[in-house]
Amino acid sequence: MELRQIAGEGLESWYHRELREAFPPNECKPLNDIRALVAAGRYEVWGLFEGEALLGYATLWMDPADTRCILLDYLGVTAARRNGGLGRRIVGMLTEQLGDRSLLLIEAECPAEGDGLEENAIRRRRLRFYERCGFVPAYDMATCGLRFTTLLPSLPEDLGLVMDLHRAIYGPERTDVRIPLGPDETPPGPPAWMR
Repeated sequence: MELRQIAGEGLESWYHRELREAFPPNECKPLNDIRALVAAGRYEVWGLFEGEALLGYATLWMDPADTRCILLDYLGVTAARRNGGLGRRIVGMLTEQLGDRSLLLIEAECPAEGDGLEENAIRRRRLRFYERCGFVPAYDMATCGLRFTTLLPSLPEDLGLVMDLHRAIYGPERTDVRIPLGPDETPPGPPAWMR
């Protein structure tokens, strides 16, 4: 198995066959936005391959001016290969690849009062998955009209700096993002592509 970047024509196939199938519409960036981020050097799409067969994927979002923090934007395993440890393997490979150069930030949607039991169970399972991968909850944030917990490999001495770097990844134009999000704060509205 090999982790390698997905680019060019492969992006469209990955987007429609994998990302749009696995994530709700309010959490899927438009393909043109992803292409623009890739062209600007702010985004990378990685695939875990066995030969030419895609087994799973991860996308990394960064501020190219300061890559001390890199956001794991999407993580997924193809439907036929789920629940076999590949997601954990991808996270481990990415962490190893980034080494000490960059801190990997992970956002996992929080369970929400009033949402369905099944949806909240999935959210709790995702949080536990990242904790099993060695990540610890650091602070809450909001994007896409939802509350997320940000997880880090360990808690740094200067959490404020991490939050500043996290905010810089999204940039000022994302008015749906709030980092950090206090316990009594409500997430702002949906992202621009959903309005």
